[in-house]
Amino acid sequence: MSKNLYEQDYYLWVEDILQKIQEKKWDEMDWDNLWEEIDDMGKSQKQRLTSNLRILLMHLLKWEFQPEKRTNSGKYTIIEHRRRILEQLEDSPSLKNYLNLKFEATYQKARKDTSLETNLSLNLFPEKYPYKVEQVLDEDWFV
Repeated sequence: MSKNLYEQDYYLWVEDILQKIQEKKWDEMDWDNLWEEIDDMGKSQKQRLTSNLRILLMHLLKWEFQPEKRTNSGKYTIIEHRRRILEQLEDSPSLKNYLNLKFEATYQKARKDTSLETNLSLNLFPEKYPYKVEQVLDEDWFV
């Protein structure tokens, strides 16, 4: 029933799994789909973190290299994405290691995306990001 339920009604499947866990009905669990969902939750957390970091880095680059185009909206975007990252790290401190590991690769994506979005030369933006993760996440830095 559960595997079919998983495909037919995801929310009802979640409710069913929670009920079985509460009642300790281990032999009735849909282990395959549960494992997949838990794995996807971890991946989703990582994707959300790097997405927010990429957006933050893009806006920091625009803030630094297009000072004539600074707006309150741009400032708000920097503040908001910092806040999202910091809140996520507060909820899941172990993601800090992942953030450090992915920082340079995420910067490279942000650098390219910023160049495309602004029509500024990619060479204008430093090949290696000159700031540390701690600075980027510091709520009092650069705005």
